[in-house]
Amino acid sequence: MALSKTEWNTARGPLPRKSGLRPAGAPLTGLAAVLLMLGLGIDAAATQGSREARYDGQRRSAGKPVMAIVALADQRVSIYAADGKITESPISSGSTGYETPAGIFSIVQKKEEHRSNLYEDGEMPFMQRITWTGIALHAGNLPGHPASHGCVRLPMAFARQLFDMTEMGLRVLIVREDMAPSDISHPALFRSRPVPRELALAPTAPKGARMAAIAADGEIVPGSARHQQLLQAMATAKAAELEPAARRQREARTAAARAASEAAGAARAVRSGEADLARAEGALKDAERRLETATAPQGKERAEATKAKAQARVEEVQSRLQATRLQEQAKREAVERAEEEAKAATAARDRAAQTAEEATRRTFPVSVFVSRKTQRLYVRKGNMPVFEGPVVIRDPKAPIGTFVFTAVELGASNELRWTVVSMYRNPTRIEPAGSSPSSPGRSRGAAPARTDTAAAGAALDRIALSQEARDLISEVVLPGASLIISDEGPSRETGKDTDFVVVMSDEPQGALKIRQREPRPVDEFDNWPPWARGSRGGSPFPFWKW
Repeated sequence: MALSKTEWNTARGPLPRKSGLRPAGAPLTGLAAVLLMLGLGIDAAATQGSREARYDGQRRSAGKPVMAIVALADQRVSIYAADGKITESPISSGSTGYETPAGIFSIVQKKEEHRSNLYEDGEMPFMQRITWTGIALHAGNLPGHPASHGCVRLPMAFARQLFDMTEMGLRVLIVREDMAPSDISHPALFRSRPVPRELALAPTAPKGARMAAIAADGEIVPGSARHQQLLQAMATAKAAELEPAARRQREARTAAARAASEAAGAARAVRSGEADLARAEGALKDAERRLETATAPQGKERAEATKAKAQARVEEVQSRLQATRLQEQAKREAVERAEEEAKAATAARDRAAQTAEEATRRTFPVSVFVSRKTQRLYVRKGNMPVFEGPVVIRDPKAPIGTFVFTAVELGASNELRWTVVSMYRNPTRIEPAGSSPSSPGRSRGAAPARTDTAAAGAALDRIALSQEARDLISEVVLPGASLIISDEGPSRETGKDTDFVVVMSDEPQGALKIRQREPRPVDEFDNWPPWARGSRGGSPFPFWKW
């Protein structure tokens, strides 16, 4: 739904000097009132203080945004849900030399209160980061033209509302001229394999989930709410199995450390006993020399007594040393057993972690990127790379365009409904940047162009995936799944904490060129084992080199 001229001007009102939340009970004005009428009202009891979020794999529920499209020439952002546009707002993008880059991004961090570390500690309220080099959506002043240092400035009320509407991982497309998604159906678009009935009956699935999955004599529809419930229940069950395995690993490691400490003490006792024996044997030799040199009867008698005592001492130390050595050997054997048990417990914990990670990964929508530039296919789930391999593109030297296909919801026929957005009105014949700020006869604020589905279908026709890739992708396809086809390669912004980032090489990239990548915040992925952080059966990811 487009805003009226009056609502648009209200939305573009000046940025308040303070960026605090609206007090509870205060009246809604401007864009906030409009959004409230649309059923998207601001929570009057919004939590005070700073809020920050990172990707947690949550899928977008019905009515939630599935995509944001920022149109640079129009200076407008449009927010789309599964059923179409739900709201829009004016923006201010990067000025000359600091241009906001056109490309495909997603929200990687949200902070209600944030300050720039590049530009005089400037306030960036309701910041939603889309690159780790510092490009974000946030509240700011809108002078009516591009004026930022590369970020996308939003009106304060809209930025606040958008912050509460969006979830981590929301796709953000930045395009030259405004584009709108089009519905598309094509046999190459992904479909989940049928859900095995035995999966719902598996002992590891909680009883409630099993019952829900097979209720009313119905099949388990791939991608359905019941399917997602079952996947989540399975992931929860596998995660619950991880803690006992981790506890056994900790206990085994503690036992191994204790055994090693006891063995070290036994080894020290052996060394001490050996030193005692050496001293006792030395004393015995001294007594024997004195006996040999003694001439007087009394002297010989004393020497013989000393020798006998030294001999007894040697025998005593030897006996004690033998017992100590037996104890030390037993301790060493105990260490070996404890280390083997710790190793087995660690392997069991890693298996449980891998199983839990795989079960959790099945609950995330799959994200696939096909690059004509690199002639490769990349697959991610939950911002984690799971596969990379070659892909066959028919007529590989001819432009294919850049398209974003998104599974927005499960339709009435239990088939995923897909939409597609092209980065350009004419996907394969792109005018040079700056040669035509807008299409002939088209003014700012005009309706966005619909994506050419024939061109999108032609791009799909040119892609041939390997069976391995098809099996991996079609294992579980949920609403929120996406496919990017592009002439471009993955941007250096693509990392293990992002979805795919693709930057249009023919567009100004001032904001990217002047920035250095910011330190990535520590998150749960940093503690994952190496097998969970690498590619699956593919080569290392070169675009991790930031």
